Amino acid sequence: MIKIKTAEEIELMRQSALLVSKTLGMLATEVKPGVSTLHLDALAETFIRDHGGVPGFLGLYDFPNSLCMSPNAQVVHGIPNNIPLVEGDIISIDCGVLMNDFYGDHAYTFEVGEVTKEIKRLLDITKQSLYVGIREFKIGNRVGDVGYAIQKFTEDHGYDVVRELVGHGLGRKMHEDPEMPNYGRRGRGKKFVEGMTVAIEPMTNMGTKNIKQLKDGWTILTADGKPSAHFEHNVAIVNGKPELLSTFKYIYEALGIESNEEDEFRQTAFKS
Repeated sequence: MIKIKTAEEIELMRQSALLVSKTLGMLATEVKPGVSTLHLDALAETFIRDHGGVPGFLGLYDFPNSLCMSPNAQVVHGIPNNIPLVEGDIISIDCGVLMNDFYGDHAYTFEVGEVTKEIKRLLDITKQSLYVGIREFKIGNRVGDVGYAIQKFTEDHGYDVVRELVGHGLGRKMHEDPEMPNYGRRGRGKKFVEGMTVAIEPMTNMGTKNIKQLKDGWTILTADGKPSAHFEHNVAIVNGKPELLSTFKYIYEALGIESNEEDEFRQTAFKS
């Protein structure tokens, strides 16, 4: 059952999402060769608690850490460890926060030092596909419209999307209805209405779309060992249109990147 949010609830969700955004922004300059994912996880947990939130992933379904840290061929749900990152790695950092009784949950794939042109292109196309999907999250459309848009854009650029893992509704629970696949057919699935809130999160593989799971019960990898990228935003339907609740602004500020990619999805001025 889809949980429709009031304007007041959406604003509470925005604050939860923004704490995730700020956490990812804090981590942006910490992601570098020689740093372990377990160290980054500890930094994130401290930051979240110091800013009035609770790590949303820690203990959720018995997950052991505050961040899902998935380098290179790991798609999602990687468990932080003491293995240091190395030059040329990429790493998806997926972060969740519970605050004001609502969850925020989004992800960004970071470059570790200098990466190849092929890797940069994978990350760029995956992030672009996120916004392609968000544009379709509006009154009159359905779940399949978002999935179709992401899938077509991704495949047109020579990549493929993971089928077994999907985005989801978001609110007082981390995972609510509807499921938001990154593939689909136009006009199919549940219809979007005012006040819906979701996490849209394309997961794009450089090689095969097929995946496998490690014996730890969490970590998902590409079946062929090639890299995978993952980007995620939290979005609400406000005045019939997609409104971003999360932002990559803090990441870009930390890394000195200029971007206006989010402007079309903000109906009011950004508030920090």
